[in-house]
Amino acid sequence: MSFFPTVARFLALPFATASYRNELRRTLLALVAHACLVATVLVGIMLATVLPNLPAFDVVTDYRPKIPLRIYTADGALLGEFGEERRDFTPIAEIPPVLQEALLAIEDSRFREHSGVDFRGVLRAVAAGLTGGMRQGASTITMQVARTFFLSQERTLKRKLTEVVLAYRIESALSKDQILELYMNQIYLGQRSYGFASAARTYFRKRLPELTLAEAAMLAGLPQNPAKHNPAVNPVRAKARQELVLKRMLHLGKISQEEFDEAVAQPLKVSRSLQFEARADHVAELVRQQLQAQYPGEVYTQGFNVYTTLDKAEQNAAYESLRRQVLAYDQRHGYRGPEGFVALPADADEREDVIDQTLARHPGSDNLIAAVVTEVSAQRVRAEPAFGDTLEIKGDGLRFAAPALQQNAKANLKIKVGSVIRVSQDSKGRWSIAQMPEVDAAFVALNAEDGSYRALVGGFDFYRKQFNHVTSAWRQPGSIIKPFVYSAALEKGFSPATLMNDEPLSLPGSEGGQPWEPRNDDGYDGPITLRRALARSKNVVSVRLLQTITPAYARDYLQRFGFDAAKHPDNLTMVLGSGSVTPLQMAGAYAVFANGGFRITPWLIEKITDARGNVLWQAPPPPGRQERQAAIDPRNAFVIDSMLREVVSSGTGASASQRLGRHDLAGKTGTTSDAIDGWFAGYAGNVVAVAWMGYDQPRSLGSREFGATLALPIWTDYMRQALAGKPPSERTPPPGLSYVDGDWLYDEFQGDAGVKAVDVETSPLKSILDGIRKLFGG
Repeated sequence: MSFFPTVARFLALPFATASYRNELRRTLLALVAHACLVATVLVGIMLATVLPNLPAFDVVTDYRPKIPLRIYTADGALLGEFGEERRDFTPIAEIPPVLQEALLAIEDSRFREHSGVDFRGVLRAVAAGLTGGMRQGASTITMQVARTFFLSQERTLKRKLTEVVLAYRIESALSKDQILELYMNQIYLGQRSYGFASAARTYFRKRLPELTLAEAAMLAGLPQNPAKHNPAVNPVRAKARQELVLKRMLHLGKISQEEFDEAVAQPLKVSRSLQFEARADHVAELVRQQLQAQYPGEVYTQGFNVYTTLDKAEQNAAYESLRRQVLAYDQRHGYRGPEGFVALPADADEREDVIDQTLARHPGSDNLIAAVVTEVSAQRVRAEPAFGDTLEIKGDGLRFAAPALQQNAKANLKIKVGSVIRVSQDSKGRWSIAQMPEVDAAFVALNAEDGSYRALVGGFDFYRKQFNHVTSAWRQPGSIIKPFVYSAALEKGFSPATLMNDEPLSLPGSEGGQPWEPRNDDGYDGPITLRRALARSKNVVSVRLLQTITPAYARDYLQRFGFDAAKHPDNLTMVLGSGSVTPLQMAGAYAVFANGGFRITPWLIEKITDARGNVLWQAPPPPGRQERQAAIDPRNAFVIDSMLREVVSSGTGASASQRLGRHDLAGKTGTTSDAIDGWFAGYAGNVVAVAWMGYDQPRSLGSREFGATLALPIWTDYMRQALAGKPPSERTPPPGLSYVDGDWLYDEFQGDAGVKAVDVETSPLKSILDGIRKLFGG
């Protein structure tokens, strides 16, 4: 039976006889029945092939999302995240209603009414397409869940039928809230973010309850096409999509006209990358390595949460202080020239492509942004950054690079069109020319009582150089090693009041070579007490002291503080810091003085939990003092502490007490030969911290640079935060110690038993008198 002739005959029905019309109706009904039978058979055949091959259903009934490894400070601030998918599982009860309504308005407004497939929605979408109205999707939330969890993106009848079948199965197995919960946690939303909680953190640096209506609408517009509507990459398209979401919400009566107008007008601050609450990239990497060893193969998907001992405010203070002081040093030593150069095409589109490709090779470093110069004069520089509008730099913003803007500037220094430069913006929005520093630095702070980390910054920029200077940089310590030699001398009968001769010293060279003549940075003072000698970091006195107690004894004594004797020379240069230490090792050593004589073991991880918050591992409580053996005599720790306090109150570290206005600070500056390394190690209360600055390929930091100018400001800025609101700490003298003639002395060394002076009798009388006068005057 032919279909089209039958239709033609049906159209002629008004002109036919009654019997003829009845025959045609019967024929048409037969055709419809035949078509339905064929369709039923085809659907049956499809179902017969689809139903046996449906995937296992427990992936949605027992939902276990891939959740990345996350690392937190002790007070809950996120500092690191590792995993292919960024996701925060959030129960539906904790997802704000405004976000749920925004999503349903644009994706599936009849979600609460249909049974998985919305046939009315399909017809509405077809009608909208035929009439040119607002485009509407035909897939329901449930169908999208089926597609996301079980199916590929291919467009075939079999896949669509499988999607429909799965949608009905999902609806029969789960409640509407459970389905919506699955969708809002699993869906991809761009920038490696899966689920709305992760997207809120990525795009707006907010938790879900903090989202405004405008922000919720922006996120709700992402599922249809995360790349096209990504607000970090395509702000114009994202804004248009957001307004479409808001219009749907207004049309459905979910928001008022006033709320609509306010949301449309609200300016949104969109982040281009995930930002962490605490800046601790080197710490995150330390934890990642440890977890990878402990849980191989599953560390990036099982949702492990690692809680460290770091304090958020202190960590950020350490990070900001280190970067600030490194940049200050870099500014003191002048502009080195642009980072690179690229020839810019005349065609605007080609030029934009070239600039984008060039800047991709010069990633930003926090507030140091790379830009390509497009216009330049001595009064103004215009440059194109990777993101945002053209930058204009003028006035004081040009001062640092002024020599590079001169017509006669050397080729490698000169800024010209096509130069790749670094710029930074101040709090008032003004741009300045800057540069990436070549020097590096490190900072670590520990709890001096139990060894827990409070802050760690392993370098200026983790992504430029992942080397962790705190744990792995073996550097000469300079004068920060001196307190340990002085500590050794106390056990030999010396005291802070012992007089030493601060006069030029010439010692025979090794194997008949040139004599060795250690020198002071500030001249010579004749007889001087050990207390003042340490405060003023007198090299010659320290060498004489080590010569008296012998390098072999002092080298062995260093091991009490955790130093590796093999990394320190068995000669007099040891006291000037010619050995090797790491900043972490030095922090642990100074903790012995800070806590009264006990060694500590640094530890970082407080606990590990799974994705549901169950504790997988908890750090055992640190051993109490009664369970530990003292590394040094408590009297020794007390006396050295008193001497280190003088270093900071009136010696080479005095600027710290002046800046912080405290009298309980203790520490020591250190500068190696030719100013290759700058150090400060010190403590207050139960916080011990070490700062270091230097070049990875050792070279001089400058003839006018010292530990007091390089490292001490880092330490001071950190301590301002660490000690905020804490009263000054006082120490009680331990038994067996007496205050004799103005200073502390072991009881057993009173009278003639102790060492009162060394080499003083060889000095001229005037020098002796001058030294005594300075002693009592100080």
